[in-house]
Amino acid sequence: MTGKSLSALRAEFPLLQTCTYLNSNSTGAFPRGMEAVLQRYSRTLQEWRDEVWEGWWADWHAYADAVARFIGGPPGSVVTDGNLTTLMGRLATCFDFQGERRRVVMTSLEFPTVPFLWSGFGRYGAETVVVPSEGGRVNEEQLCAAIDERTRVVSICHASFATGALLDLAPVVRRAHAVGAQVVVDAYQSVGAVPIDVEALGVDFLLGGAHKWMCGSVESAFLYVRPALLPTLRPAATGWMAAENPLTFEPARDWAPTARRLASGTPAVLPSQLSQVGLDLLNAAGIQTIREHSLRSTARVMARADEAGLPVVTPRADAQRAGVVTMRFAGDAQVARRLVEGGFVCSYRGGLRVAPHFYNTLDEVDRFMDQLVAEARKEAA
Repeated sequence: MTGKSLSALRAEFPLLQTCTYLNSNSTGAFPRGMEAVLQRYSRTLQEWRDEVWEGWWADWHAYADAVARFIGGPPGSVVTDGNLTTLMGRLATCFDFQGERRRVVMTSLEFPTVPFLWSGFGRYGAETVVVPSEGGRVNEEQLCAAIDERTRVVSICHASFATGALLDLAPVVRRAHAVGAQVVVDAYQSVGAVPIDVEALGVDFLLGGAHKWMCGSVESAFLYVRPALLPTLRPAATGWMAAENPLTFEPARDWAPTARRLASGTPAVLPSQLSQVGLDLLNAAGIQTIREHSLRSTARVMARADEAGLPVVTPRADAQRAGVVTMRFAGDAQVARRLVEGGFVCSYRGGLRVAPHFYNTLDEVDRFMDQLVAEARKEAA
């Protein structure tokens, strides 16, 4: 399925017939094709035989390789699991935080799991360094200045969940590699909305999940590993699926040569099968087309906010914003709640977040902003 227009793909999302849904930075709309997957899964359970695992094993790997292609990585460079935190925590057990090189550099715009997780590794010697944001974004030069020979890991988000600010990864990766540090990128708020090429960027690790911009399952996250690093990774938190030949059921002697060495126990196959449906639709739309539509839509949101005098936190430049526009004004939380109650679905995380995706139209954006402005004026009266 390639070359389909965005209007044709919109019909694949039943949720859009019931409300004005501009909430893809929280949870993307689920495609109708998931229902067939669920029905097939149910029949499989009712007719269970252990041989089912042959097909499930293939499905699990096929989805991981499809994600790798989507972000510019080779086969075998991606592993999936239930959530980003699990994968990042397992990856963190690969690092040595003894000696002079023990710092983890991050920013104040990270999702709460990131600073919480790395602070937990303080018991093993990790020292966290937080670079502050200003005006809704982090300055790349300031971030690079915080990275030195004491840095083990640079753990940064590509796009901020709070403000939608998009970080220029290239100079950060260059600086980190120049001093011998490795870069872990949380791309949950960019992958599916912003083109990503992991090989061109040279990032060491990139994590994301399916249930926002990728229109996949809630329980599906992934980790990309730069292939050259794979032989060096020996996770302390591991399991039988990370072994070289797990299906022999013999004692594990070595890790898998692929990113599967960052797996753990029995894999969650259904989330991969469900998420493949959304990934196929993204590929049908084309990530460049998605990005261009996203920029038009978020520009419309900001223009309408400006007309109404509603302060926008999200950076204005195309290269500095991902797929969400955040506004902060008096009564914004109450306005967000009333919008959702009225069928205009958005989210609130310290600001009112509006997140159109490729399945939304500009007419929808205008209808949403008409209602938002009306509610904001009601709140201010």
